[in-house]
Amino acid sequence: MNKSFLQTTEWLKFQELIGHRTWRFDDGKIRANIIQHKIPFGKNYLYIPHGPEILFDKISGGLKNEIDNFLKYLKELAKENKSIFVKMEPLADVITELVFRKGIKKSKKYIQPQKTVILNLNLPEEELLSRMHHKTRYNIRLAEKKGLRLEESTDTETFWRLLQKTAKKDRFYAHEKSYYEKLLSFFPHDREKNTTELSARLFFVYHQNKAVTGAIVLTYSDTVYYLHGAMDRDYKELMAPYFMHWEIVKFFQLTSLPAYQLTGYKYYDLWGIDARKWPGVSRFKLGWGGETKEYPGSFDLVISKFWYFIYNLARKIF
Repeated sequence: MNKSFLQTTEWLKFQELIGHRTWRFDDGKIRANIIQHKIPFGKNYLYIPHGPEILFDKISGGLKNEIDNFLKYLKELAKENKSIFVKMEPLADVITELVFRKGIKKSKKYIQPQKTVILNLNLPEEELLSRMHHKTRYNIRLAEKKGLRLEESTDTETFWRLLQKTAKKDRFYAHEKSYYEKLLSFFPHDREKNTTELSARLFFVYHQNKAVTGAIVLTYSDTVYYLHGAMDRDYKELMAPYFMHWEIVKFFQLTSLPAYQLTGYKYYDLWGIDARKWPGVSRFKLGWGGETKEYPGSFDLVISKFWYFIYNLARKIF
């Protein structure tokens, strides 16, 4: 899992589709997707998700010059676009060490989750079950007796209705309905080719022909990412989310077999835990017994000290 779909050119094009200005830095040694995010007072900042990526094997000379060249580009780009700072959320610690020496500030505000839980799809079902918390195992077995079924779908309207219920109950931010529609249409899954290219897929768990929980997963390289989930809490006794994730795991284990002409799915990324912000969701994800992975964090390259101060002050107040 050394690559991230957030640093693909396809993801950059999707960001353009939903209204963001974007840039791509790639000098053959350092690569970075750069996305402009608007904030109040007519201001904006630039954002590099899961990046930059440094191709160490391509660098023959000094690394310092390459880093200096990249940071110079970011500063000039930010000034041209009146951006008050550039936010970077790298995957690799070594990159963090390099940029931190340049006076970049560690930020408490992050966009992508700093921690996640990752399941190994190469393990047999028995091994995956044995690694789970006993309550997770129990709830899976309980849900399997409830007559539930998992099906793939394109019904974004139903997902949106479920999501609205979930967001209201759990008090989390949800995108506009059009975001999910565009995500699924922009990254369609080619059922005939059945390849491991970047694709978004929607799954529902049904009980007596009613969708009671749903998930949007995105597949890229060797990883399946659980990006968005929703459920109808009127049916919480069914333990449908446990059933859904277990069936999705088994689905991608099956489709990774050579007989299905799809190889390479090795991981299921539950995409984000935070015991303080999402205690219930975090307990649920940790219960699956996967590897907990922590990323270096969020770092800001400040362009305008005054507006950066105002931005952080406003965040504390509001």
